[in-house]
Amino acid sequence: MTQDKTTPRVLIFGTGSLGAVYAWVISRAIPESNITAICRSNYDAASRGGFTLHSTIWGNDLSVWPRVVRSIAEAVAQPPSQPFDYILVATKTLPTTPSTAELIRPAITPGRTAVVLLQNGIGIEEDFARLYAGDDVPILSTVAYTPATQTAPAVVKHDVVEHLHVGTYPATGVPETHKRSARVFVDMLTAAGATATLHDDVQAQRWGKLLINGSWNPICALTKLRDRQFVESGKKDDGGKESRESEAFEFVRDVMLEIASVAQACGYKDINDELVESQLGRLPKRGLPGIQPSMMADALEMRNLEVDAIVGNTVRIAKDKNVSVPLLRTLYFLAQGLNASFSLAK
Repeated sequence: MTQDKTTPRVLIFGTGSLGAVYAWVISRAIPESNITAICRSNYDAASRGGFTLHSTIWGNDLSVWPRVVRSIAEAVAQPPSQPFDYILVATKTLPTTPSTAELIRPAITPGRTAVVLLQNGIGIEEDFARLYAGDDVPILSTVAYTPATQTAPAVVKHDVVEHLHVGTYPATGVPETHKRSARVFVDMLTAAGATATLHDDVQAQRWGKLLINGSWNPICALTKLRDRQFVESGKKDDGGKESRESEAFEFVRDVMLEIASVAQACGYKDINDELVESQLGRLPKRGLPGIQPSMMADALEMRNLEVDAIVGNTVRIAKDKNVSVPLLRTLYFLAQGLNASFSLAK
């Protein structure tokens, strides 16, 4: 297919599970030749046969064939020499040297390219905002409810739901062109048949998801138990009789309430007790053994954990706001230690 010069050019930095899902989604709105996917471990498979998606929503054996490259330099060098309109950052949120913001900078054309953060955590936009300050680069922060797993190189399984929440970073004080870039991105996803919602301030969505990620991820990674298994492990012994109450469940609630208190200190009053109970209410609907959070999956494989982005940043924001988070702070240091142990074991 020849390059289409009238539609957006999209670069995906980190085309693993989530990146591959959105490569396929976006290919329903623009030509595949307008999409470039940067791959690492799945490069050989993706360059030979593209990506295959099996989705409970859209169907099985779905394929997408973007341009596949290994690096930013290769992506920039490929013809034609036209700027990218969107760079989707879909890597794990890990501290690296150089930083992700620095790595993708050669692919950015100020005044044209928007950076879309398809990443977990809170406060993750700051590195990008500092580096691109004054460069007229829209930063679009997103919250993805799109569970996906790469079951084999360039083969992805997607389950149950699909929703992307989008907003500029920061929420206010940005040029109207940045707001327009966010609208165009959401419109592109909608035209592709995906579910995308544009927010004036998407940080409320980030805090809402952090109630789940900031609690279950470190707890399950540290215990090596799925969510339901962890709750079952904490049921009280009521004179030899099985109890419906679980001290482990109460512990998760307390961690979520700490996260909510930090969110409220930041001005997000809707991240409250009621929302905590709503998030906790999903657990009984899941059968045993329950869900394996991404941090637990990484821990079992001794891969680097997104500890700082998900837990550490929350603890640091709490300190800045003079909010006490003893449970969350404990989870942070334990998970940080677990993460450090992986490098010692290799």
